[in-house]
Amino acid sequence: MMRQYELLERVQAYNPNTDEALLNKAYVYAMQKHGTQTRASGDPYFNHPLEVAAILTELRLDDASIAVALLHDTIEDTDATRAEIDQMFGPEIGAIVEGLTKIDRLQLVTREEAQAENLRKLLLAISADVRVLLVKLADRLHNMRTLDYVAPEKRRRIAKETMDIYAPLAGRMGMQDMRSELEDLSFRAMQPEHYAAITDRLAEMKSGFSDTINAITTELGEKLKGEGIDATVKSRLKSPWSIFTKIERKQIALEQLSDMIGFRVIVPNVADCYRALGVVHTNWKVVPGRFKDYISVPKHNDYRSIHTTIVGVGRQRAELQIRTDEMHRIAEFGIAAHALYKEGATDIHTIENESKAFVWLRQTIGHLTAGASSEDFLEYTKLELFQDQVFCFTPRGRLIALPRGATPIDFAYALHTDIGDTCVGAKINGQIVPLVTQLRSGDEVEILRDQNHLPPLNWETIAATGKARSAIRRAVRQAAQQRAHALGEHMISMVADRENADLDDQNYQDFADHFGLPGKRELLIALGEGKISADDIGTQMLEARGIKRRRKKLDMPAPDKAEGWFALRATDQFRFRVPGNPRSGPCAKEALTQLNFNTAVVLSEEGVVPGDRLLGIMVPDGPITIYPIHSDSLADLYDLDVAWIDVRWDAGRNDDVFYPTVISMQARNQPGALAQIAAVIAACEANVHNLSMRMESPDFHKFIFHIEVRDLAQLTDVLNSLKLASGISDVHRAGVAEARSLDRLEWTKTQPEEEPA
Repeated sequence: MMRQYELLERVQAYNPNTDEALLNKAYVYAMQKHGTQTRASGDPYFNHPLEVAAILTELRLDDASIAVALLHDTIEDTDATRAEIDQMFGPEIGAIVEGLTKIDRLQLVTREEAQAENLRKLLLAISADVRVLLVKLADRLHNMRTLDYVAPEKRRRIAKETMDIYAPLAGRMGMQDMRSELEDLSFRAMQPEHYAAITDRLAEMKSGFSDTINAITTELGEKLKGEGIDATVKSRLKSPWSIFTKIERKQIALEQLSDMIGFRVIVPNVADCYRALGVVHTNWKVVPGRFKDYISVPKHNDYRSIHTTIVGVGRQRAELQIRTDEMHRIAEFGIAAHALYKEGATDIHTIENESKAFVWLRQTIGHLTAGASSEDFLEYTKLELFQDQVFCFTPRGRLIALPRGATPIDFAYALHTDIGDTCVGAKINGQIVPLVTQLRSGDEVEILRDQNHLPPLNWETIAATGKARSAIRRAVRQAAQQRAHALGEHMISMVADRENADLDDQNYQDFADHFGLPGKRELLIALGEGKISADDIGTQMLEARGIKRRRKKLDMPAPDKAEGWFALRATDQFRFRVPGNPRSGPCAKEALTQLNFNTAVVLSEEGVVPGDRLLGIMVPDGPITIYPIHSDSLADLYDLDVAWIDVRWDAGRNDDVFYPTVISMQARNQPGALAQIAAVIAACEANVHNLSMRMESPDFHKFIFHIEVRDLAQLTDVLNSLKLASGISDVHRAGVAEARSLDRLEWTKTQPEEEPA
């Protein structure tokens, strides 16, 4: 175990003005709190925070960070409290320690949900003080170094979490050495056989190619010196994990991999970087397509360097990284390399000014924590952390970095959420292209917008960034809630008219309380979504204090059911009733006077099926048009002078009837798409009566089907089956606008098959 004075000596080696009293007090406090606790290895538990502190001294961090490393497990694993930490060490250290504490005390349903909530809390704490991240990464690194003592199942789970979250997070912060070690340790735990094979091969290469490595190092150094460039040349072998990923990506054998050797050329300034590049390209053959200039266009994590690959001695490929001392320091230590940590500065704005990596992190955290569920948050965070990048430009020259595989949709959301929501098309290098087109580095992208547009749900499958997917899902959810709110408002207004009720805010709140909802908005949304029925609301209006239902007798057809329900000659499928408080406009009144036993009945253009809640609309000299309660036409009719009539399905209706309805979907433009859809519909025993098809983009067709089903259960089976089919998206019941592309719907009785003569 490291002694107290040894830790102080490590810190004083780079910070002679260290606060010895603070570190001594933290050392003693943590040692006393952890007491006789031990780790899985049998070592005293206090050895772990000591090793974490030692890792942070290698990063040359400030006194507060070292103290936090010693204290980071006290709140979680001992009887220490945040208040006690604040009192003894100050609120700054207390806040960082609490940010590192897990939230296991919450009653979370699944391990994935717990992982997501722990990560959400950690990232929020990081956005307030990046030292939370540095201590957490050091904590995870030491845990990975001692992972052999953990049970196999837990070992694999911790290794996967490290590979999914913490290693990429270290990479995003530019801490390449830490990322590489975390990846290799995770790789060893998850796939020990592959790890052993690669490390054995690397050991063979190190001994077998030592002469080649020395020859390239010497020759490269002499060539640069001959041109007056003061350069340091270092060789290295690639890490086991990076070799494994390249083997997987290229689908080749380990023996076929030829560029496992790398060299770093460190020069005094940026000008010498480009001079050295000229020397290299002049004296050695260059491998085409392997040149990258990250000095001109740095990565998000502040990484800057020139990459090129040459064919050296013995036709051995070698990757070169050319950089300055400052670039090398940032490449190794990332965000921890900024001088402000060594001087103990804590101003968050100063950190942002020095580190683009931390600016990216805070922006990403803001996007990912904006109302996403735990599962979505974990998925989107992994997407943001893992991706390689492409660099594109706006027409005005603004640089936008995106993950590889990004589309114009991701580009639009990277500019602004409103631009993404209103995006309807894109131009790449002046040419209009489909929104599914993948962007390449150097593309100039112009977004075409329509202020009345909202993103469709299937965009979520096209977008590559977590920000875009989160914004799309949020916009779709908000639009659905707005539609449900409008429908719920209309439905409750109808019920209130029927019951002759005048509702105030207190009535709405009473209804919401009855159904266990927060308020009026949530009540209307639940009503519009069908979670609460209009009959439930009507019952509440009857029972609520001060609200009474009054009936008005009208000259109506003779009812054949209780409560005023009557039948019409035109159909035996429905029963009708005039509301207790009908519309009072002149046209509505005239329509009701014309209502009689012979009044005609037609269906709305989108169709109705048994199981739908129904409404009837009547105008003078016209039939009763029956709409499903979810029809988007009802909102347009609400303010018009028309008669509203209650409609329900007749309990004794003929079951041997197929009812027409219209469904809509998008399908990939590929052979057999129409046959696939028809087969799914037929498998659900529904009948296709008519269809309409149009090309939405070169990649997608939109299909509108007029189908016939027995009831809502069968229709739901059709929709669910189509949603599960590959290549089909945005499956839904069509609205009026889509249904108008087909003929008006009528229901038909089933006909028995003719027997052969």
